[in-house]
Amino acid sequence: MMGHLVKGALAGAKATTVMSAVMLAGERAGLMRDQPPKRIVRGLLPGHPRLPKPGERQLAVLGHYAFGAGAGALLGLVTRGRGVPVPLGVAYGLAIWLASYEGWVPAMAALPPVHRDEPGRPLVMAAGHVVFGSVLAMSLRKDA
Repeated sequence: MMGHLVKGALAGAKATTVMSAVMLAGERAGLMRDQPPKRIVRGLLPGHPRLPKPGERQLAVLGHYAFGAGAGALLGLVTRGRGVPVPLGVAYGLAIWLASYEGWVPAMAALPPVHRDEPGRPLVMAAGHVVFGSVLAMSLRKDA
């Protein structure tokens, strides 16, 4: 069981790295103004939820990797090393995106829900989560 958790966490961290590249490309292309993990951390720290705070960038990176590693560990545990087909990984990534960006992220007022957000961010974040799920699934294959 511990091996599946560790393999899943490492796969989740790897998938988060690739997903972060998609997010950065989307920001640089002008499709979104700032990174959602930074907005989430900003909302969690004391003070006004829209104002920048010291250390938020570093905490956002740490939080994003922790969340990704946790999501990977969960999938690794549930699948018990049996391997994950890429379509299942994609569905898992998109489920995380929808649950987060239509659920707890707007509930904490970090970002608006997907259906009310600026047009570019949902596109970038959906693509990022597809990439996350794909890389996670490929990393959790028995031979990976």
